[in-house]
Amino acid sequence: MTRGLGDALRWVEAGTELCAEVIDGLADGQFEERSGLPGWDRAHVVAHLAANAAALRNLARWASSGEETPMYSSPNQRTADIATGATRPPWELRSWLHREATALADDLAALTREQWRHPVRTAQGREVPASEIPWLRAREVMVHAVDVGPGLTFADLPQDFLAALSDDITAKRGAATVPPIVGTLADRTAYLAGRGSAGVTSASGGPAPDLPPWL
Repeated sequence: MTRGLGDALRWVEAGTELCAEVIDGLADGQFEERSGLPGWDRAHVVAHLAANAAALRNLARWASSGEETPMYSSPNQRTADIATGATRPPWELRSWLHREATALADDLAALTREQWRHPVRTAQGREVPASEIPWLRAREVMVHAVDVGPGLTFADLPQDFLAALSDDITAKRGAATVPPIVGTLADRTAYLAGRGSAGVTSASGGPAPDLPPWL
């Protein structure tokens, strides 16, 4: 699927609203429960979402000022921010996420047409135009909303977003890694994201091989 800046901005807004609804609706005790992301409880996912917004604000600052501002100051900063953030009490995690998400939205809204074209670098070292920042954030808020939302599934996400995400993950994982699979768009995308194989079979009708978590 071909996606544009307008699509990504729309998905960021929808995903941010979904995250806020889900996280604000969690009881405090649920933050300590396992999330849909193996190895992380919900507090870790929320801390990651807040820290990710702050990191992407660095890229928006880079695009607006022209001064190189990496997402993280060191390779270990991302891990440390999440680990430390996850120890915050639930009320503080909610406040941190809302504050950073709002600030990121404001930063992106202030970028000019020329600044959207400014090259920045992702945490993985890829050089991309600043117009990719909303897509990077849209993936985070949509996928992790499902990871923390009780009863929420990929089927609750917008179909056009799922199509774009499926294409993106397939390209990133590589054709040699992704086997031919059969299932609904939502189930296929969840599988590609490493969130289980429910509803998905191999092209021959047998079980689909496990894929490691993505994102």
